[in-house]
Amino acid sequence: MDILSSRSNTKQDEEKYRHWFDYADADGDGRLTGDDAVKFFSLSQLPRAELKQVWAIADVKRQGFLGFKEFVSAMQVISLLQSGNDIGPDILKNADLEKIGAPTMVGLVELLSKGLRGSKSSNGSIHSNGSSPQQQASQTSQWFREKTPRRSLSSVSVTSIVDGLKKLYIEKLKPLEVTYRFNDFVSPTLTESDFDAKPQVMLLGQYSTGKTTFIKHLLRTSYPGAHIGPEPTTDRFVVVMGGADERNVPGNTIVVQADMPFSGLTRFGQAFLAKFECSQMPHPLLDHITFVDTPGVLSGEKQRTQRSYDFTGVTEWFASKCDLILLLFDPHKLDISDEFKRVITSLRGNTDKIRIVLNKADQVDTQQLMRVYGALMWSLGKVLNTPEVMRVYIGSFNDRPIDETKLGPIGKDLFEREQEDLLSDLKDIPRKACDRKINEFVKRARQAKIHAYIIGQLKKEMPAMMGKSKAQQRLIDNLEDQFAKVQREFHLPPGDFPSVEHYRERLAGYNFDKFEKLKPKMLQAVDDMLGYDIPELLKKFRNPYDN
Repeated sequence: MDILSSRSNTKQDEEKYRHWFDYADADGDGRLTGDDAVKFFSLSQLPRAELKQVWAIADVKRQGFLGFKEFVSAMQVISLLQSGNDIGPDILKNADLEKIGAPTMVGLVELLSKGLRGSKSSNGSIHSNGSSPQQQASQTSQWFREKTPRRSLSSVSVTSIVDGLKKLYIEKLKPLEVTYRFNDFVSPTLTESDFDAKPQVMLLGQYSTGKTTFIKHLLRTSYPGAHIGPEPTTDRFVVVMGGADERNVPGNTIVVQADMPFSGLTRFGQAFLAKFECSQMPHPLLDHITFVDTPGVLSGEKQRTQRSYDFTGVTEWFASKCDLILLLFDPHKLDISDEFKRVITSLRGNTDKIRIVLNKADQVDTQQLMRVYGALMWSLGKVLNTPEVMRVYIGSFNDRPIDETKLGPIGKDLFEREQEDLLSDLKDIPRKACDRKINEFVKRARQAKIHAYIIGQLKKEMPAMMGKSKAQQRLIDNLEDQFAKVQREFHLPPGDFPSVEHYRERLAGYNFDKFEKLKPKMLQAVDDMLGYDIPELLKKFRNPYDN
């Protein structure tokens, strides 16, 4: 009887929260912005300092708005505070959520009974005039009017950091990319689905190092189409993501879906798309994270050439989109093949995302484990060519209990702590997703600027009339010198420049005479975006209770 009563109360509270959320959401777009929250949360009569922490706990992804789930979390925190609980980041984890009643919101019943609905005025306050949100003039376009001329390129309504990035991309960065063909040299043009995509985790390693088993271990179940065995079983790139039901979607289908961030993979051709699929299933973890399972990296030059698509190019594409890259090694497979070396080298622009995992480490005893660890660090040091030592997580990520007969109690304790550290790193991914999007956006803008400088320099060096083909070939042969000229003229750091060989290969198919000259206004617009618009965007959507 108590259980039935608890469930009934929970359902009643959810209906009540939905009614409250609809009232507080002035624009009716399913997003509770900072201004909306300040007005509504104040009805709890809690101190401003505590409401600041409420927002920080609810807006865990730092998006600058609250959806319905986050709003419910905020209401639960407010209820706990009104009951005398101490606030902290784990306040909801340590509470019985089914027993948390709705908080007391002073004056809300009267407001609801009058049928009043909030709508935003031009100064950001909430007033009530009985009109629907669709009838209210949008004020969101004013957020950076002083710096950006009004254009008809975008109708994006800026109600979050991600919306702001979309708008900035369309209005300021995309024109630069299109003018200087950035998508042909560096990265495909971004779509709306690229901004809205869930965080992604890619697993790389040789065959039978436990990539698919690792995903199964996290999900506590197998995903549709998964194959596990000692031989090379995963022969394709598989994106494991949330869905309404269990199904496999072929590669050609998934890349043409507008709501999926995989359209850029069409550049790798039909041979790759035949080896690409999406596995969907309903799972709470997949509501927040998407996993990318990859084929086992092969050994030897002969085997590498048997692939019918650019394996390294595909992994590089996914690496630029992923939030975390796990390189899995097996104690019995520490050798780094030619193909694996090329793959790791292609990840150098994303080294902050890489985590090394020594999987299946319970297959050796403690003494052997020490030697395996040292051998792995030595092998990676030669490939990564960096003085910094990467963190290596040691564990055995499968559903079998850890065998103490080989490792002993000390080894078992080490495994458990190492696995907990890695899982904590994975749990942080959704919380840091918005920060990662900002970081990748800024990195892309800097890459686009340098690319524009390079193309402009090549155009400038071309003769006006005679000898164009010879001049173009000379520029390609001496591309290092052109990179050095750009670096000196515009005072750019050498570490930001792309691979000379990569550019030399791409430039061979172009006519330099048709390149665009350097356009200072476009570059200045990107500089303004980096120096003014993005800081203002972050300031606008920070915690609304910050002074």
